[in-house]
Amino acid sequence: MHLLRSIVLLLTLGVLPLAAMAADAPAPEKVRALLQMLADPEVQGWIEQQRSGAVAPNASVALADGEGVLAGQIDGMRAHLQAVAAAVPKVRSELAEAAARVHGEMATHGVDHFFLLLAAFAALGFGVERLFWMVSGGVRRWIIASPMNTPGERLRAMFARFGFGSSWVAAFALGTVGAFLAFDWPPALRDALLRLLVAIVMVRMAMVSGRLLFAPGAERFRMLPLDTAEAWFWHRRLVLNVAWFAFIYAVIEWLIAQGVEEGVWRLVAYVLSLVQLALIMEMVWRRPGPRNEHYKSVGWLLTVAFVVLLLARVVGAFAVFWLGALVLGVYGIMRLVNAIAIHLQRTPGAPADEPVVPSVQAAAVVRAIRLVLIIAAGVVLVRNMGIDLAELMRGGSVSVLVLRGLFSVIVIALFADLVWFVFKAMIERRLAEVQATADGDSDSSHAGQATRLRTVLPIVRNVSFVTLAVIAVLTALSALGVDIAPMVAGAGVVGIAVGFGAQTLVKDIVSGVFFLFDDAFRVGEYIQSGSYKGTVESFSLRSVRLRHHRGPVYTVPFGELGAVQNMSRDWVIDKLAIGITYDSDLEKARKLIKKIGQDLAADEEMGPNILEPLKMQGVEQFGDFAIQIRMKMMTRPGEQFVIRRKAYAAIKTAFDANGIKFAFPTVQVAGGTDNAVAAAAQNMLDASKAAAPV
Repeated sequence: MHLLRSIVLLLTLGVLPLAAMAADAPAPEKVRALLQMLADPEVQGWIEQQRSGAVAPNASVALADGEGVLAGQIDGMRAHLQAVAAAVPKVRSELAEAAARVHGEMATHGVDHFFLLLAAFAALGFGVERLFWMVSGGVRRWIIASPMNTPGERLRAMFARFGFGSSWVAAFALGTVGAFLAFDWPPALRDALLRLLVAIVMVRMAMVSGRLLFAPGAERFRMLPLDTAEAWFWHRRLVLNVAWFAFIYAVIEWLIAQGVEEGVWRLVAYVLSLVQLALIMEMVWRRPGPRNEHYKSVGWLLTVAFVVLLLARVVGAFAVFWLGALVLGVYGIMRLVNAIAIHLQRTPGAPADEPVVPSVQAAAVVRAIRLVLIIAAGVVLVRNMGIDLAELMRGGSVSVLVLRGLFSVIVIALFADLVWFVFKAMIERRLAEVQATADGDSDSSHAGQATRLRTVLPIVRNVSFVTLAVIAVLTALSALGVDIAPMVAGAGVVGIAVGFGAQTLVKDIVSGVFFLFDDAFRVGEYIQSGSYKGTVESFSLRSVRLRHHRGPVYTVPFGELGAVQNMSRDWVIDKLAIGITYDSDLEKARKLIKKIGQDLAADEEMGPNILEPLKMQGVEQFGDFAIQIRMKMMTRPGEQFVIRRKAYAAIKTAFDANGIKFAFPTVQVAGGTDNAVAAAAQNMLDASKAAAPV
């Protein structure tokens, strides 16, 4: 930018007076061409614009006047459109002159010489490439045989394959560069082949990148969760779009090297970009996926976005173009990186919709890439808007300070986002491990520790988020120039006042902290405190959420819990009592109950939850109508209810089969002899018959 400004000032202040002094003398050909260029009204307008801009080139001055910046952007767009419109009649002549120069060189050196050089160019390039292929057989076999069981091994093998493909392309480029060094090339052909070489390298690197991302012919090396048909679709569209972009690049660079006017080559670029837009639209509207409303909405959104970008480029709204292009690019790359990170952590061969808990390393890498991308995009946007970064960092005007503060706020927010997501990934990873331990480990001590971590970690996560958010906000305010010392002091005073005024809240929070330190209860345990009882579902900073076994939910502040009865710890002794008749065989009953306890302990479903089998303790008491016997068993917490029902059913079946009767209350009426009772009954029957109507 400084070099361009210096050249403009030299042209403005030095070339014009010199041209005027030499007007009477016979001018050489180059001087006449220069004078004709300077006489062009467009060139004179541009020089005048640069001369007026040279009065205040300081970025801080331009930034201080927002209206001036907007007016400058509008004037630039108008000048750009005028230049493009003025170039329309010149397209044919400019292209004809460039073609004539090429034909002239071909006529000078001979067509055979041109084709001989082209053959040497291709032969050296493909020859070195073939030689590289022959000597790299061991590397190819090592890549194919690489293990891919872990994310690290998969990533290593994929990038080894990408490195091999890139080296293959580099071998071709090295051979072609050797052709340039070995032969004497005509300038026009050399320029054309250099651009062609860059285009070929771009296309082949697109093929290598497509094999890295989509791997249509090798599913185990695929970075994205796609089936083979989808992989082929995206690989072909990527190569096709990059090939056309490379063609545009080669043509435009060659036209610039041939001295074609800027308006002409820009017009050619815009026409070729219409084909690029058509290729992108074909890719957008034929992309794989269910043809639902979401599919159509995304298609229309992308269509409008790319059309607006092309129009912004054509009319010269470069700030809008770069802003939109960078937003789309950063968003697309981040979606791609997230999909790659999740897919690499899936088990090989697992379905694409398998849920994945991101590792800490993956979260750190993804967020670090996001941080770098956004900062780099911001730098590119600022530079393409003509803002001097050095001046932006040094300037002292209000606008510069605001922009610098906003940039600092964005960087702080991105760093806070990085730290939060890494810490969140640590918590979620640990929670997933805890859940797996609780589901698959039968050791009660390990299961208890897992449940405790599952209770505490969400609270740690919430507290950490609030703390990090407060620190980030304070740091951002400081970066904007706000003095946060009074705010911190005021927050301390307010905190003390709130502490005195909200004693119940403080009591709840402190009580909750000590409940957690004492490990009084955990998520999933059944507790009772006073009239509150239920399964612990979740915590907050001040309360616990209990789900009653009949459905109601209690939200109980920690300060109101008091003594807590935990019914889900370690083990439970369940006592059972039944009544049998006085004439029952107690020893036989004991043996039957013992056998039932052994059978339940051996059951595949009940056995793992029985710590001590069911057994008879003896006679509890002599009742009015039954002998009460007591039994007991030790089970895991919460499992005693099902086992108890199963035990009662088994006791009923066994006692019935062995003649042991359950006692139940009866009423017996006693009187005189049996004859007297029969006579009384007969008299009552006769009386009832006599009283009946005839």
